[in-house]
Amino acid sequence: MTPEYPRTAAPPDLAGLDEAVVADLARLLTRMPDPAGSAHGAALERELAATTGVRHAVAVSSGTAALHTALRALHIGPGDDVLVPALSVIMSVAPVVHAGARPIFVDCDPTGTDLDYDDLSRKVTPAAKAVLPVHLWGRPGDPARLARAAAEHGLAVVEDACQAQGSRAGGRLAGTTGDVGCFSLKDGKVLWSGEGGYLLTDRDDIAQRARSFRSHQQPPPPEDGHPAEVGYNYRLAEPLALLARANLARFDTLAARRRHQACLLADLLTGAPGIDVTDVPARRGWNGYSFLATVTLDEPRAFCQHLARCGVPNSVGTFGLIPADRRPALAPFTTAPCPHAAAVVDRTLAVILTDHDDEQRITGYAQTIMKEARRWTP
Repeated sequence: MTPEYPRTAAPPDLAGLDEAVVADLARLLTRMPDPAGSAHGAALERELAATTGVRHAVAVSSGTAALHTALRALHIGPGDDVLVPALSVIMSVAPVVHAGARPIFVDCDPTGTDLDYDDLSRKVTPAAKAVLPVHLWGRPGDPARLARAAAEHGLAVVEDACQAQGSRAGGRLAGTTGDVGCFSLKDGKVLWSGEGGYLLTDRDDIAQRARSFRSHQQPPPPEDGHPAEVGYNYRLAEPLALLARANLARFDTLAARRRHQACLLADLLTGAPGIDVTDVPARRGWNGYSFLATVTLDEPRAFCQHLARCGVPNSVGTFGLIPADRRPALAPFTTAPCPHAAAVVDRTLAVILTDHDDEQRITGYAQTIMKEARRWTP
């Protein structure tokens, strides 16, 4: 969607939504229910498909709804298994449970950037129907290797690219390399509308079933030998579709700003004791969704929690991130441990970034991290 943003460049100008968009939103609200129906939703789907180079985009009410819809569009349900990374959030696993399938947790490689494919092969079951890679913090793994593993085991690929809008791997946008890619439009994402989501696919059958499933199976999907089922109300509200369209039109600016923020924080923390800045957007095709560093201080998880109390929001300290296979609610699905995922989470400082973080705030984060790292005593 956008070229790599140079680390040393000034941040792009990021004005808010312009007056014309605000006026359009006001007009839409005054005439709701809109006699034009879901005109903005349909236009958003066309624009997303054109922008990402896929045949179909299907707008839904959230990223969770996108994943649930994708699984059901692939006829994945009770009796089926889905391989999911332990290095993920509960929102990535919940749709598998909602679909009635069983999540099987797969470890990551020691760096946390891709799946452990040996572990995946050991855990494939006769009931396995899909693998659901999660591009956590916006970083996709190796799509070619994933495709080979999926083909070897006869698995569909459902990408959770909710944090990876604009990331690239293998020359392709994240979320466009599998059977279906799923995205979130929640506030805080690079492309946002407050709440919402969408899925991308080149497969006509998935798109047709997804459009039916999101709207109580109306109109009914084409007959394909599977029994009829009750759908859900996963439609995207028109005002949110309008906001998503406005932000899609300025996506390059939004994405460039997020990359700049991550790169600036990486520059400012170069040489910080116990903070290993080894992975920045300029070295990879990822979107800089969060600033990432490896904490080599003693008790890194406690350090991240300490930073959160000092005003630096981060995945571990602020949101209590743990591997999905260690979530109490998912304990019934946990079998073999995933030690790499646990180690990666505990030593990763993932600073939460938003559109509102200007250079002054980013500099403040850097100063706090540097100061607290120098004085850290667990």
